[in-house]
Amino acid sequence: MVSSEKSARAGAPGRRAGTRGRPRSFDRATALEKALMAFWEHGYEATSVSDLTRVMDIGAPSLYAAFGDKRSLFEEVVQEYGARYGSFGARALAEEPTARAGAARMLREAAAEYTAPGRPHGCLVVHAAANCSTPEVEESLRRRRNANIAEIKSRIEADVAAGVLPPDTDATALARHTGAMIQGMSQQARDGASRAELETLAEIALAVWPRA
Repeated sequence: MVSSEKSARAGAPGRRAGTRGRPRSFDRATALEKALMAFWEHGYEATSVSDLTRVMDIGAPSLYAAFGDKRSLFEEVVQEYGARYGSFGARALAEEPTARAGAARMLREAAAEYTAPGRPHGCLVVHAAANCSTPEVEESLRRRRNANIAEIKSRIEADVAAGVLPPDTDATALARHTGAMIQGMSQQARDGASRAELETLAEIALAVWPRA
């Protein structure tokens, strides 16, 4: 009788041999978004693996299996951030007819993006570098910031060559000025500056741009 009961339980619907002890499945995209928000809010260094497993609602083995180590996860987070939240600058430069118009749109959209409700303020790429003591991560973020400035500089140089901007325009200085304003707006947003206040800064920043 006991043997029959065991057999019945073993063959009961919904029970399969070997399922005990399997890790709970999770939605990878949702977990990645939660990691993104954690890094965006706290930066790279201050976000521990235990913080990540807690907010992602997965165990450490699942995190390592799905994303690799913390640094690998962060690299994927930065890629995702760039695609979903940080691409407004590149679009502005590509879509506007002049470098000045592109910079104006970029600065104004930064004011909106960096203060958007429902998510951390500022820029993840700027904030994550604060107090970062991991050289590889620090260098990766530096390359991204410098690449953004290089894009602005290239657009300015194209306008100088086309006669849209004066021939004596210092493309390097103007690009770095624009990059410094965007990075500064990120920190100002984290310190509580409103969208309107950042938009005012954007207009002041544009006043230094030369006209043809």
